[in-house]
Amino acid sequence: MKKAITTIALASLFASSGISFQASATEGLSANVAATSNYLWRGLEQTGGDAAVSGGIDYANNSGFYAGTWVSNAWGGTELDLYGGFGADINENMSYDVGFIYYAYPDADDADFSEIYGSFTFTGLTVGVAVLTSAAPDNIDAGDSVYVNADYALALGNEAEVNFHVGNYSGDFSTDSTDFGVSISKDNFTFGVSKTDYDDGGSSDDMKFYVSYSVDIDL
Repeated sequence: MKKAITTIALASLFASSGISFQASATEGLSANVAATSNYLWRGLEQTGGDAAVSGGIDYANNSGFYAGTWVSNAWGGTELDLYGGFGADINENMSYDVGFIYYAYPDADDADFSEIYGSFTFTGLTVGVAVLTSAAPDNIDAGDSVYVNADYALALGNEAEVNFHVGNYSGDFSTDSTDFGVSISKDNFTFGVSKTDYDDGGSSDDMKFYVSYSVDIDL
């Protein structure tokens, strides 16, 4: 997931994954467009099982600073994310990433929220944490929800990559659940399967499959 600029489209659309937006490559502006058959975020559907189309613009600086915005259809309306952070390599095997993200839902009342996040990568293993910093409901305080994740990326000989994921979301603002996922990516295509233990009496804990396609564009 750490390519030219790791866009929120990959972290959010292919959302078995945790947060990791490190911009560790070419300085300047880039754009991304993507489509997925099912928009999952932390193992839960954001479009009721329907397809989603997204796009974003990112800025990356060689210092490690990055910022961007991303938009997608979600929850019968629009999701607009704004984020910024700093990521850098410690050495050839280790890197880190810290930042802030604001999730906005212009078509819904009392739905916006924000998080701070951080991750550490050692070779193919990434561990991360995201902590709630604000939420529209007045009774929700900063720190009331936490998401922790671990991902392992395994490169295959045919230029494909397999990613294994586990995450746990807990707190007063969150949907308490653990999600698991496996995906394989090649040539901008990703096929994945995701499962969560969240039981809402419906289909939330069913195994879910998705296929996604994304394109990064240098501006």
